[in-house]
Amino acid sequence: MMKVTVEISMYPLCEDHLTPIDAVIEKLNGFDGLRVTTYPTATTLIGEYQAVMSALQETIAWSHEAFGASVFVAKIIPGYDPDP
Repeated sequence: MMKVTVEISMYPLCEDHLTPIDAVIEKLNGFDGLRVTTYPTATTLIGEYQAVMSALQETIAWSHEAFGASVFVAKIIPGYDPDP
């Protein structure tokens, strides 16, 4: 199985931008099998490729339903785990 590291940032298109960001980070932390680290400007997910991509797919769709439009910017590094 392939590991992947994804760094993702969210830019909600609403005035109250902290509420959606906090909710997305909380949701991402709820997935099993992922290492989630949050920094001031981005959140990093590390895990098996399929698990990470499934978590992102579910979370982005959920975010749109809950909070409306947002811009997500992601860097995806297949095969990379900084702390194997």
